[in-house]
Amino acid sequence: MPTSPIAEGHNSVGHHSREAFARARGVFPDGTTRVTIERDPIPRYMGRGEGAYLIDLDGRRFLDLNGNFTVLIHGHGFPPVVEAVIRQLQSGTCFANPTLAEIDLAELICERVPGVETIRFVNTGTEAVMFAVKAARAFTGRSAIAKIEGAYHGTYDWVEVSQASGPANWGAPEAPAAVPSYRGMPDSVLSEVITLRFNDAVLAEQLIEANASRLAAIVIDPMPGRAGLIPPTPEFVAAVQQVARKHGILIIGDEVLNFRQGYEGASARYGLKPDLFTFGKIIGGGLPIGAIAGRRDVMRVFDASEGKPGVPQGGTFSANPLSMVAGFASMQALDHAAFAHLESLGDRLRSQLDAAVARHGAPFSISGAASLFRIHPKAVLPRETREAVLMGPEAHAMLELTRTFAEHGIIIPNGAGACLSTPMTTADTDLVSTVFEHFLATRGDLIERLPR
Repeated sequence: MPTSPIAEGHNSVGHHSREAFARARGVFPDGTTRVTIERDPIPRYMGRGEGAYLIDLDGRRFLDLNGNFTVLIHGHGFPPVVEAVIRQLQSGTCFANPTLAEIDLAELICERVPGVETIRFVNTGTEAVMFAVKAARAFTGRSAIAKIEGAYHGTYDWVEVSQASGPANWGAPEAPAAVPSYRGMPDSVLSEVITLRFNDAVLAEQLIEANASRLAAIVIDPMPGRAGLIPPTPEFVAAVQQVARKHGILIIGDEVLNFRQGYEGASARYGLKPDLFTFGKIIGGGLPIGAIAGRRDVMRVFDASEGKPGVPQGGTFSANPLSMVAGFASMQALDHAAFAHLESLGDRLRSQLDAAVARHGAPFSISGAASLFRIHPKAVLPRETREAVLMGPEAHAMLELTRTFAEHGIIIPNGAGACLSTPMTTADTDLVSTVFEHFLATRGDLIERLPR
């Protein structure tokens, strides 16, 4: 068993993190500026990153399985990105005019991804999804959308619907409710969103058929991260595509997170053929970015060459050269060999975790693909959101599991998808599986409370 690098107690954070959080509470509403920051009981502040590792303010080293929410596919301080950004910093950070750098990155993505004919850059995945929905509305003349229950697509009102619903409000199995994500969400937004259940092909077809005349688009994450990191069934993909094509409803493939699943992305992996794509995270090389892409005729709604376009899309920092050169350097390095390395590491780790579960007869299951994985404190692998939601003992077990990982020098998200990066080796994945097996062997007090 590896020796823990932490000597201050159970999942403790060091005094420098405590000092930083005390300062932060004076200027941020809850001491942080992102709701996604994990705290137990306060956040751990980082000082720097080196390859696959993070070093906190107290000098402690952690294997990083969060990667800033899957962004850092090459880890921290990736030399080609660092060199590209330094060169660009010396030439200028942003201009009101276009640069060659944006053409370079656009050409790379258009050449790589089947179905991507033209592209527009924005600053975040949220913006990308927002403009993709607007483009679908402008192209079809309809206003409503359909989306998957529990799937996260950023913070645009319509795609936030039902992203955090639960047993108390998600509705009957055959009639999933449109659930607001925040207090004050307008009823008009809820009325324009049809909630689908992932991998329920029959129900999806029925709901889309019933609302076809008003649906502009169906927004699909090929493997919804927050909804369990579960792959789509071929039947579900086929049913959604067939009914969408029948009624002229556009499919928006949200690959902001899952583009890291392969050289051509996740849609190609699962047979999904979107009309529009949204990208982000890895295409920026660690800098802010988003992109909308897809069919040339649909993307023409952004065309301003002959006057006001159907969808005006700007943004002061859209296609800023720092993000463009960082993204190009990162994506160039993501060749077939890099993806093969990540696929091999991911397959190895998921197999090791499954084997540990089998040896201990523990009620855990593992989902994911390529460089992504998620540990579920559930005896049966979930098939959709409702099966993936963590109940009381399950949530407690996951919290204790993330604490155990932290005690042994590994940062892993609590109840969410984790990711690998290209600088990782089999020694790193062996460490992850060893710590997981240690947890299964020593925390019978928690495991015996889990449903079987």
